[in-house]
Amino acid sequence: MNVNQHTPMASPYGQPQPGYGQPSYAPLDGGYPAPYAPYNGPASAYQPGAPPQGYSPFTSFPSKAVAANPVSDLSSPLDLGPGRGPPTSGPPPVSAPQQYTQYSHSQGDMQNGPPTMTQAPPRPAVSQPYSQGAMNLSGPPHPSYPQHYGPPPSMQHVTNQMSGMQITSGPPTPAGPGYAPPHSSQPPVSTAFPGAPPPSYTQAPPPAASSAPTQPPTPSGPAASQQYYGGPPPSQQPFNSSLPPTSQQQFTSSAPPPPSSQQSFSPSSYTGPVPPPTQAPAPPVSQPQQSFLPTQPPFSSAPPPVSQPAFMSGPPPPAQGSFPSQAPPPSSQPGSFPPPGPPPTSAPSGQYPGPMPPQQQPPPSQPPPYLSGPPPPRAQMPPTSMAQSNHLPPGPQGPTCPPGPMQQPPSQPGMQGGYPPQQNGAFGQPRGPQPGYAGPYPGQPNYGAPAPAPAPAPPAQKRLDPDAIPSPQASDMPAVQKSRHRIDPDAIPSPIQVIEDDKTKSTEPFTTGVRGQAPPLVTTNFQVKDQGNASPRFVRCTAYNMPCTSDMAKQSQVPLAAVIKPLATLPPDETPPYLVDHGEGGPIRCNRCKAYMCPYMQFIEGGRRFQCGFCSCVTEVPPHYFQHLDHTGKRVDCYDRPELSLGSYEFLATVDYCKNNKLPQPPAFIFLIDVSYNAVKSGMVSIVCQELKTLLDYLPRENPEMDSVVRVGFVTYNKVLHFYNVKASLAQPQMLVVSDVSDMFVPLLDGFLVNVNESRLVIESLLDQIPEMFADTRETETVFGPVIQAGLEALKAADCAGKLFVFHTSLPIAEAPGKLKNREDKKLIGTDKEKSLFQPQVGFYNTLAKECVAQGCCVDLFLFPNQYVDVATLGVVPVSTGGSVYKYTYFQAQSDQERFLNDLRRDVQKPVGFDAVMRVRTSTGIRATDFFGSFFMSNTTDVELAGLDCDKAVTVEFKHDDKLSEETGALMQCAVLYTSCSGQRRLRIHNMAVNCCSQLADLYRNCETDTIINFFSKYAFRGILNNPTKAVRDTLVNQCAQILACYRKNCASPSSAGQLILPECMKLLPVYLNCVLKSDVLMPGADISLDDRAYLRQLISCMDVAETHVFFYPRLLPLTKLESGSLPVAVRNSEERLSKGGVYLLETGLHLFLWVGASVQQELLLNIFGTQSFSQIDPSMTSLPVLDNPFSQRLREIVDSFRAQRSRYMKLMVVKQEDRAELIFRHFLVEDKSNSGGASYVDFLCHMHKEIRQLLS
Repeated sequence: MNVNQHTPMASPYGQPQPGYGQPSYAPLDGGYPAPYAPYNGPASAYQPGAPPQGYSPFTSFPSKAVAANPVSDLSSPLDLGPGRGPPTSGPPPVSAPQQYTQYSHSQGDMQNGPPTMTQAPPRPAVSQPYSQGAMNLSGPPHPSYPQHYGPPPSMQHVTNQMSGMQITSGPPTPAGPGYAPPHSSQPPVSTAFPGAPPPSYTQAPPPAASSAPTQPPTPSGPAASQQYYGGPPPSQQPFNSSLPPTSQQQFTSSAPPPPSSQQSFSPSSYTGPVPPPTQAPAPPVSQPQQSFLPTQPPFSSAPPPVSQPAFMSGPPPPAQGSFPSQAPPPSSQPGSFPPPGPPPTSAPSGQYPGPMPPQQQPPPSQPPPYLSGPPPPRAQMPPTSMAQSNHLPPGPQGPTCPPGPMQQPPSQPGMQGGYPPQQNGAFGQPRGPQPGYAGPYPGQPNYGAPAPAPAPAPPAQKRLDPDAIPSPQASDMPAVQKSRHRIDPDAIPSPIQVIEDDKTKSTEPFTTGVRGQAPPLVTTNFQVKDQGNASPRFVRCTAYNMPCTSDMAKQSQVPLAAVIKPLATLPPDETPPYLVDHGEGGPIRCNRCKAYMCPYMQFIEGGRRFQCGFCSCVTEVPPHYFQHLDHTGKRVDCYDRPELSLGSYEFLATVDYCKNNKLPQPPAFIFLIDVSYNAVKSGMVSIVCQELKTLLDYLPRENPEMDSVVRVGFVTYNKVLHFYNVKASLAQPQMLVVSDVSDMFVPLLDGFLVNVNESRLVIESLLDQIPEMFADTRETETVFGPVIQAGLEALKAADCAGKLFVFHTSLPIAEAPGKLKNREDKKLIGTDKEKSLFQPQVGFYNTLAKECVAQGCCVDLFLFPNQYVDVATLGVVPVSTGGSVYKYTYFQAQSDQERFLNDLRRDVQKPVGFDAVMRVRTSTGIRATDFFGSFFMSNTTDVELAGLDCDKAVTVEFKHDDKLSEETGALMQCAVLYTSCSGQRRLRIHNMAVNCCSQLADLYRNCETDTIINFFSKYAFRGILNNPTKAVRDTLVNQCAQILACYRKNCASPSSAGQLILPECMKLLPVYLNCVLKSDVLMPGADISLDDRAYLRQLISCMDVAETHVFFYPRLLPLTKLESGSLPVAVRNSEERLSKGGVYLLETGLHLFLWVGASVQQELLLNIFGTQSFSQIDPSMTSLPVLDNPFSQRLREIVDSFRAQRSRYMKLMVVKQEDRAELIFRHFLVEDKSNSGGASYVDFLCHMHKEIRQLLS
């Protein structure tokens, strides 16, 4: 099957490329391109017409478990692989594409599809072209493609690669590299940017790609970027939007118009509505197209296709539409592809890259290969310009020869159609070339290939989305880039669409009383009413329907986990957990399993006993706790007691719950400041001392009216340690020096830890003197281990818990315990020895961490390095004690002071518990088996945290140890015993009940992708400690493929293998997983230091779901219009979504970027920067000027609100288009190909489709 052809590529998945191994993607399914297009939302849509074909599946789709609402079912078929594997012959492949088309039709359903209507009309037009397109496919198309890329050498390369790839089925050899073509596409983009991307597709093709990129980019730095930004996206998008639905789905579907031709493809899938023979030769290409064409006719099922869009998920379509708008791209599109003519050309060119070559090859044989590959479809698509859109990738090719290519389109007859613009995104948004993506998949020419065919008819479709980026931009984009994607990015599931759809669904407060109800997404603002289960702000699960048996869990491979944030802060309109005091007897607990009283306990015998919901043991109710039951068996005081009616609450702990059976002392904060040469010279020492004078008034307290009971102490150090006596009775502070760092002790007991108010004058005197004392120091060496030992010994002497704030600058090379050496070795990156770089260099710090946890000594580390400091080793103690690491590389007082001081203030003031122990109990049938986060474990059940603050989350994995029942569901109770900042011992309880299911369809209906990604990222980032990064990436890809293949096999209606069918609630799993795989930790670029990777690895280990979501898929907001009270709708993270005339705000959770397009309107510049022209903007500014206009005020409000939502202060970086800093910004456009070799979203989706097909076969 085509599938097979693609498979070759698959193996390359990670190999060829540095990163994802584009090749592998391309291979995904030779037909990927088409498949993408298919994307058809829910199967149901398909159903209608499609059934005859094997594809009918769509219709079955609906039948899937979800059946009721296929869309929601989630079954969204992505129809990535038109030729997907089903029919070896050309026709079948077609059918797959058709499905896509259907999907497009569904447009509405489509996640981001533009209006389906739009799409439909174009389709017809296309159809005429279609036939011609088909013809093309068979013969001319190839030439046209070749031509296309002939003009731009790079393109050519790409094309060749692509063709190889596509053909792959026939001539798989190229396929492996196939990715390269995309590469080339990408390169163009890259040119606009750095051009690093090409490298990413290291495969052979890359070279070509690289040249291609140059070409496009060459057009002009700005132009290129334009393309990226606005151009491509718009063109793609708008285009898509027109015929998006079908086209999108099918990608190929665009081609629908030429139904007959289509049919031929479809034959297999569509039962051959169209004469396959005709198309047969072209099928390969045509296939994808065919899907498009079929879309229309075949689409009979098309209507269902619409539903398919549902696949995207009902809402998506709108999103799509919205995209376009975001996408200003559409308008840009026109520019980019002048309506019909140019667009087509670009599409064709894109196609060439992939499909063309295939076509060139033997069309007939190609078909099979193509089958899976959409490229052929593209060719056929011509009729449907939409298809072309889908082929966007091809478009990029066009870009390679931008102007020329555009003209070239004619050569690509099909492409000629106006649709070409759409090509990129079936959806109509002119999604142009997705800079990120090189040619979508090099291997995947299919995507693009069909586009060529899309004949001129589409022009109208062009679909310039008003929204789309300005037309000029699109045109600016190199044609190559535009054609880049073979698959229309708008035809594949859009994160923005899903996020926006969820916001519209979640209007009422979320009540937690319904067992197994999945909460709104973390990106949605909602109010929670606790009615018996913990708020999603405290606990989020990967699945709210647990499989009843371990066999079912193994079959699905869906991780069963919960992300628990025990001390999470709640918004002002929600009530914090109540504190319950049960007196000297302490909390009521089950005799056997020791679970705490909660709403799952069943009172029996008139209320004299209760049966545990976790272990079923019956326990006597203490006389003081007795209460009568009402007629329903509930206690009459049920709603008066938080522990009987709420999901989250606290118990006051008795002395039995305290260390050594004595009540704890209030905690202490000790500040340990590095005063070596680097620390003084950078300004860090004086900044810290100045800030502490005011910060000490804001130490944490429970009652804002009262003074904090936290005591403070101060130490400075370089090679030796200086302790300070700041007793209130002293006139001046006294310094005591400990130079024997090998045997650390605290030289004073009285006067080291003091009350701030009592010793304020002495403390201020000390903080004024420290910077002066060390102003002329020449000491450059530092120690680190003894510094933590000193703080630990001080807390031991005071018999209290507490936190150390360590401000440190350099690798500790001075002779002392914990001394380190520089072991940074770039040569180890990518080898089996790379894992050693993430492990601590010495065992000293592990032992020290254990001692700290035993004392309740939490360590927060603020690093100010100018070179390698071995974060992997220095971070061991902070991570093991529940602390945090903050890193300010090349710290400069002027530009980094704001970020550091905000982080320090928040870190000192935030609610924190000490000496904490967390245990997760579960009902019979499952148990907690694995834990991820910043903590220490001395046994298999207790999570020990010297400190636990409101930002720390712990991810817990569950495994079956018995069967669960659907009646009782599964229960979990997280109990955290901790000392509050006022010195009170407390128990915080969070209860969660989820449903259990015996049908896989029910499991797949109630999962939360964001939580699954949180689990996968932590699992992977821990895995690199013991495994090569490539093995970790492969494991993630394999598990994701197994999850989706199990769904396809057991829950989705039968359908062509060419379709990619995703569960509705997991349709974003591939795009988010790709972001994890491309992260700096798993796939570092050449400019990422080992310290940065270790820092991110540690940081993400304790993130909650909202933080991992924005970290892996940043938020990108267009700032052309700002309204008070609401945020602009985000756009997708791709360069092609950026408009040259726009300004965008990108938030990653750690950084804020303000990207300014080169042709931004003067009014915007005046409102934001107060400057007249683009050239006057100062790129070094870190804060926005305070201007007296509504736009400036609203923008600053948005920036402030974003910062308030995150645990770390995000420094603002202004990025001017075409500026060097744009490289950094582009790194976060995660749907594009990355410089380090990470695949674009389109490429990865194809790769994932291929992996799934291999598993199914």
